[in-house]
Amino acid sequence: MTDIKWMIKAREFTNCNCAYGCPCQFNSLPTNGFCQAVAGVEIEHGYHGDTKLDGLRFAGIFRWPGPIHEGGGEAAVVIDERATEAQRNALLRILSGQDTEPGATIFQVFSTTLEKVHDPIFAAIDLSIDIDARTARMDVPGVTSGHGEPIKNPVTGQEHRVRIDLPHGFEYALAEAGRGWTRASGPIKFELADSHSHFAIMHMTQSGVVH
Repeated sequence: MTDIKWMIKAREFTNCNCAYGCPCQFNSLPTNGFCQAVAGVEIEHGYHGDTKLDGLRFAGIFRWPGPIHEGGGEAAVVIDERATEAQRNALLRILSGQDTEPGATIFQVFSTTLEKVHDPIFAAIDLSIDIDARTARMDVPGVTSGHGEPIKNPVTGQEHRVRIDLPHGFEYALAEAGRGWTRASGPIKFELADSHSHFAIMHMTQSGVVH
């Protein structure tokens, strides 16, 4: 870790292959024994040292052959094509867990579980997230596309609202739970259908989630 300070305050949409709620949020094993996930993030305010990150987007595609903590994972990161070289380098350092206290953020923790990290992709990221409505859409041509929506009551068809509160989490403090559909088409390929998604404010620094 270096002495560089950073901060991001952003909106996040994540869709994984587990049942609604995602056992990972409760330190339980994955629904199907393995993990696949896609996340999209839009930074409202952020910086890495003297480099501002306001308005930039990034996405991540992940796959693990078993529970995340057992390692052997694979990841691909997409950085907003609008980012300057300095901004690209700053985001890649944050997302790879550098300049971060050990165990402080999801990025740093995930970095210790990855066996293969593909070369970063710089591309247009079409992303819209409405946390309160529990809806989102993301499209990165040739890489991934998907959407999220509220969970529906199977009897009445009405929207069902559930929140996940993590006072000591490393990703967010509070998330709205939903469901999602995603297709990852390259360099990591898989499809998710009607599985867990969450919508949250991601506010963190090199020392962890800001409460």
